[in-house]
Amino acid sequence: MPAIDVRCTHYYAFRVNRIAVGVLGASGYAGRELCALILDHPELELAFATANDQRGATVRIGRHAVEYIATEQAPLSDAALVFSALPHGASREWVARAREAGALAVDLSSDLRPGNGCDGIPYGLTELMREHVLNAPLVSNPGCYPTAILTAIAPLFQRGLIADDAAIVVDAASGVTGAGNSPKRELLFGEVTEDYRAYGFANGTANAHRHLNEMRTVAGALGCQADLIFTPHLLPVARGILATITVPLRAPLRGDLLAPWRDAYDAEPFIELASEPPSLREVVHRNAVRIAALPVAGTRRPTLLVLSAIDNLMKGAAGQAVQNANVMLGLPETVGLPV
Repeated sequence: MPAIDVRCTHYYAFRVNRIAVGVLGASGYAGRELCALILDHPELELAFATANDQRGATVRIGRHAVEYIATEQAPLSDAALVFSALPHGASREWVARAREAGALAVDLSSDLRPGNGCDGIPYGLTELMREHVLNAPLVSNPGCYPTAILTAIAPLFQRGLIADDAAIVVDAASGVTGAGNSPKRELLFGEVTEDYRAYGFANGTANAHRHLNEMRTVAGALGCQADLIFTPHLLPVARGILATITVPLRAPLRGDLLAPWRDAYDAEPFIELASEPPSLREVVHRNAVRIAALPVAGTRRPTLLVLSAIDNLMKGAAGQAVQNANVMLGLPETVGLPV
């Protein structure tokens, strides 16, 4: 199909009836994943992709060639929606510029998430917040760990099943792409391979990871008063998150342990309930959360072990962002996403 006339040579050829979207910060792991999803999306068209350090470079993303431009050159007004995958702290300004230019926006950074000094911005954990995402001009995309954890435990506290004085203990492990692609000694292959370690401590104190404010704020808004104790770990794999969550209950769950999740997520296309603990191989390269629940033996109070697995770059970042964009643009929620 022939390209329409455009004013700037860095635009990509728009096919008729596709919606133009742009990606700020396209050279990072989440940004590249976004570009790949958009380029294969039947309803979207990639209008621009920015990467300051690689401005002018042409890269292969799947079967497509994409030329990066500087962020300052981005034609924001020519996009119906802009995804910002810029670093934390730098994204807020460019999201505001996109909105001023008339574009809808999905921010993948932590700048506008709950618990980070921002109020009133819809939070894009779509399965739990869909009514807020629908017709929203701006959505804050959840972090990868909060996506895996909040989706897994929300049905329990929404139904008042968690003990009043509970401490929910979360041990979650992520692949190295969760740390971004800036060069860091501790993320070199020789430092990561054949190793497994906890991180996210501050001044010798545990329970200090930056995602905790986000999780506490969202959990509180959904009715959870329990303490959250969260320890992230680094896995020697490229992508994926596996969260193991220990939840003290008011009373034992009888019958079908997965009943709270079946009630909450009935017909949700991206939520999978499993009878066996999930593995990363079951979710990588897919926009899915896979959840299982097991009773815990040998404890004095009723306790449930909840496990969830996601791809940190897909459901934990780019796939979730496209899912939100689909809802914002009035498209079918699953279109362009690997289920």
